Amino acid sequence: MDGYILMAFILGFPANEIVLPIILMSYTSAGSILEYESLAKLGGLLTSNGWTGLTAICVMLFSLMHFPCGTTLWSIKKETGSMRWTVLSFVLPTVMGITACLIVTGIFRLFGWA
Repeated sequence: MDGYILMAFILGFPANEIVLPIILMSYTSAGSILEYESLAKLGGLLTSNGWTGLTAICVMLFSLMHFPCGTTLWSIKKETGSMRWTVLSFVLPTVMGITACLIVTGIFRLFGWA
């Protein structure tokens, strides 16, 4: 995952659903999201910016397993009254997401797919 992708996850902290639009806007240097006429054009944009099958798998895995959005963390803090549970709710899935990406990347490299 490149710097654009990692920065999109950080900027997407308030709402996780804006991560992919942030990535696309970063790649196109556009101030707003563009509508693509076909999946091939979107695929062309991603591959021209260095995406491979491994990149796509790692982005999907990290999207599933990364920190919850800011509102969720705020709710955890409010409901539990504990900063410890809030931090654990942030750190645990993030470490699991990073670990999953490292394992998948290792498997791809082991078999020579990447």
